Amino acid sequence: MPSFYIAEFASLLFMALALGMDAFSVCLGIGMQRIRLKRIALIGLVIGLFHFLMPFAGIILGHVISTRIGELTSVLGGIILFGIGAQMLFSGFVYKAKKVIQPIGFGLYILSFSVSIDSFSVGLSLGLSGVETALALFLFGTMSTFLAWTGMLVGKKVHTILGVYSEVLGGSILCGFGLTLLFG
Repeated sequence: MPSFYIAEFASLLFMALALGMDAFSVCLGIGMQRIRLKRIALIGLVIGLFHFLMPFAGIILGHVISTRIGELTSVLGGIILFGIGAQMLFSGFVYKAKKVIQPIGFGLYILSFSVSIDSFSVGLSLGLSGVETALALFLFGTMSTFLAWTGMLVGKKVHTILGVYSEVLGGSILCGFGLTLLFG
C-alpha cells in the first residue's frame, strides 16, 4: 500500500513539473527583460496561485462528471491529458513571434491565466480519475511558482533557446501520462 502512495506522489510531481514548464518557458522570456527581484517574486506567486485555482476548478468539475459517466472516466482523462501534451509538444516545434504581455496589473492576470489554462484541463482529467486532490493542488501551485521564479532568474542571466525545449519536454511528459491512463 505505501508503494501506491509513493507512485501517486511521483506521478503528481512529474505532472506538476510538466504543467510548470509553460510557466518556465514564458518566464524565461520575461526574465530577459529588465525586471526587479520584487516583481519576479510577485509574478511567480500569482502564477502559482493560478496553477492552484485552475486545476481545483477542473477537479471539481471532473468529480461531478465522474459520478455521471462511471467507468469511462479514466479513458476520458487519458485522452484529455494526451491531447494537452500533444498540443504543447507541437507548439514547441512551431516558431511564432510572440508579443510578450507585460506582467504588470491586469497583464499579470492575463499572463497567469494563459500559462495555467492547461492545468484546468489536467485538473478535469484528475477529477475524473479520483486522484488525491490536496496533494495535486499543492504540488501544481508550488512547482509552477518555483519554475516561474527559476525561469525569470535564468532569463536574467542567459539568452538561449531553452524555453522552446522546456515546452516540448512538458508536452512529452503529459502525453506519457495520458497514454498511461489509457493503456496502463
